[in-house]
Amino acid sequence: MSDIKILISNFENYLIKQDLSKNTIRNYIADIENFTNWYDQCHAEELNVKEMTSYHLNFFRDQILKSRRLKVSSVNRKIQTFKRFFRFLTDQKIIKTNIADSIKFIRRTKATKPNALNKNEVHALLSVAGNSAHGLSSRNYAVIQLMIQTGLRVSELINLQWRDLTLYERSGSIRVVDGKGHKERTIPLNSIARKAISSYAQNKEFDLTKPLFLNKHGKIHTARALQKVISNLAKNANITRIRVTPHVLRHTFATNYLRANPDCLVELATLLGHESLDTTAIYTKASSERLNDTLENSQFIN
Repeated sequence: MSDIKILISNFENYLIKQDLSKNTIRNYIADIENFTNWYDQCHAEELNVKEMTSYHLNFFRDQILKSRRLKVSSVNRKIQTFKRFFRFLTDQKIIKTNIADSIKFIRRTKATKPNALNKNEVHALLSVAGNSAHGLSSRNYAVIQLMIQTGLRVSELINLQWRDLTLYERSGSIRVVDGKGHKERTIPLNSIARKAISSYAQNKEFDLTKPLFLNKHGKIHTARALQKVISNLAKNANITRIRVTPHVLRHTFATNYLRANPDCLVELATLLGHESLDTTAIYTKASSERLNDTLENSQFIN
């Protein structure tokens, strides 16, 4: 095994010990491997971290931004990878100076509000979900309602167990045991969500330690599988304006909540499980659809 491959392997073990998600680790390693392949091709020799300078990283950053036309978010993620990788090398005393410290992130304009479903699209999606075949109507309807009434992440939804649910006639809540960043939170359930779950739970025999939602084979859902379920429901509902994903349902909840409660940004952050209000504040931005409408209405006369 070459020196750089050994370093990458050691870096991967280091990331695993940091308790990062598998997906995050996979992205970090892919970024480093992508960079080393680029370096090998440009210099016709294997990368030696002790001979590298910040020039190499800056040149790579500019190339993938301008030549490959990668999105700013993708470029910045690679920069973050460099900073972490070379900090690791510095901590291990493999190199003396972290050459990635001087690399600047690409500045970008503030994002517009995330896409969310409108009222007609929500009704269409719920109608299709409530008429699903193979005895999945109550499950699919409850899944959609729970996501748009609580803003749950897809990972949080598939990890819900029956014992995380508290349901009364006039109140209820769900307990997210291990949210993003290993944070726990409790989300109240409104009457619509309670009714959907009650209907789904009716005449069911369930183990309190089992997942709340299972697939048609009685197995635990994966995030990808649930995404496919929602995508198919949206397709059957003829929703073509935007691509419907679990995260769009989360955005729909947040957008509607803030529209009904414009002064409750802190409360929304708590419900969504955000650590920073800056993250939640994106829902106060103008939507791209709204920007298009205002520009269309403000045209100068030809």
